[in-house]
Amino acid sequence: VLEATVTPMGKRLLRQWILRPAGTLEEIHARQAAVAALVEHWETRQKLRSVAEGIQDLERLLARIALETASPRDLLALAASLERVPALRASLAAGAPPRQSNELGARLEALAAALEGSPELVDAILTQIVASPPLATAEGGFIRPGVHPELDELRGLGRDAKTAIAQIESRERTRTSIGSLKIRFNNIFGYYIEVSKPNLHLVPADYERKQTLVNAERFTTPELKELERKILSADERCRVLEMELFAALRARAAAQAAAIRRDAAAVAELDLLANLAHLAAEYHYCRPEVTEGGALEIRGGRHAVIERLPLDDRFVPNDLHLDPERRQVLLVTGPNMGGKSTYLRQTALIVLLAHMGGFVPAETARVPLMDRIFTRIGASDNLARGRSTFMVEMTEAAVILSQATARSLVILDEIGRGTATYDGLALAWAMVEYLHEHSRSLTLFATHYHELTELGRHLERVGNAQVAVRETPEGIVFLRKVIEGEASRSYGIEVARLAGLPRQVIERAREVLRHHERAEARTTSTLEADATPQMQLTLFTPLAQQLVDRLRAADLDRLSPLEALNLLAAMKAEIGNRE
Repeated sequence: VLEATVTPMGKRLLRQWILRPAGTLEEIHARQAAVAALVEHWETRQKLRSVAEGIQDLERLLARIALETASPRDLLALAASLERVPALRASLAAGAPPRQSNELGARLEALAAALEGSPELVDAILTQIVASPPLATAEGGFIRPGVHPELDELRGLGRDAKTAIAQIESRERTRTSIGSLKIRFNNIFGYYIEVSKPNLHLVPADYERKQTLVNAERFTTPELKELERKILSADERCRVLEMELFAALRARAAAQAAAIRRDAAAVAELDLLANLAHLAAEYHYCRPEVTEGGALEIRGGRHAVIERLPLDDRFVPNDLHLDPERRQVLLVTGPNMGGKSTYLRQTALIVLLAHMGGFVPAETARVPLMDRIFTRIGASDNLARGRSTFMVEMTEAAVILSQATARSLVILDEIGRGTATYDGLALAWAMVEYLHEHSRSLTLFATHYHELTELGRHLERVGNAQVAVRETPEGIVFLRKVIEGEASRSYGIEVARLAGLPRQVIERAREVLRHHERAEARTTSTLEADATPQMQLTLFTPLAQQLVDRLRAADLDRLSPLEALNLLAAMKAEIGNRE
């Protein structure tokens, strides 16, 4: 989505900035100022991108030159690319944005000043290498005429000798009356005269037999031998001279390696800054306010990738407010497919883009300087090393809890779902408390454990948000809007229906759900007064259901006091054994 660069160097630099975003306000603000200038002055941006588009991979070409594997075509590519560097500098100078602050034009001016172009090297390459050199240097013919007198002389000798060959062939045909006589050449036998078998009786006595074929004989003469020696020695000397001239030119290019490297770095950054400006202008990104600390505030935030996908629904922007003093942790509840994961990920991407120095997909954004973005998203295992999905999840969570700081952003999506319900809930609960009390990291925590929303009432810096849905007779409608409050249901069965599960399965699931909801309500109302904090009464706990069944089956009107005490003692003993 971010890759709209026009040079290979810019593309590599984009990857580097994504993997290693800036960590200082000075660098971030300098990049932002350059991007803002190019957003405002679109003509300069378009001109810059148009000129840079013809610049090839200077870094790779330089690597081939240093390894002495560069071909004449590589040198021509280098010269053609370096030839565009002055035009790139001129495009910035002609459309240089006016200074509105000390930073606005500083980065672009510094990059323009770093562009050199090595004009002497470009001139040397273009005057010595032919416009369309052969692929292999062994073929020769890649040095222009007029570069070296001896080379021109040898080439002339070669051309004259080939004319002489044609003259000899014509003369011998006349002398011998053999109309099919031909003078040919191969790498093994050199030049030879070929005469077909029916014409062998016409061969003169001064011909020397060289080879016998099925349908012809091959001969040579003293004159042909001498001419062959001159031609071959001239060709060999030509190749040697061309390679010497090319090696000297390649060494000259290698001597300019530092300057070419500077040009490559400046071109890469200009390309990337223009790329970020292009994205900002094309897709309505805003310039984020990056501060030393404080709140993370996003208004109208969007997911940079999902909003560009050809989906049927329009992307719904959402707001976010995290404050290290008042709203450090935000618990996000809501149904599957509602947009919780999108909300979490778009926040992380906006923070990352802001630290790269680029604009972000939002109406406005205020981003505090952060040291890391920690994420625990999705489900994966590593069975080859004996680690289950849940073990991988806990390992990643351990890294987050041990390394996250008050300057970190933590994104947690459905922590604890890989184990038993109450184990997972307990772990998720404890993690939220740890992040709140110890790490103090800005945290977005998406969960289906609705019990976690209680933390919003017990911890001062924990807030609750939910993804809104609308219930209709036909089912639920995902509104994709994040609002304040807590979701009361997960709508898992509705999502399963949308996924295409058989109707019988959906109807049976609804019956089971109603049964367990009624059982839980009865259990809660009957045992709420006597339940201890350690007792887990859930709709999926077999012990709770057994106790309910025994109480329901008991006829209290006919139980004697002793039988009632015995029943109560048995139930208490069963609870004790299970604990």
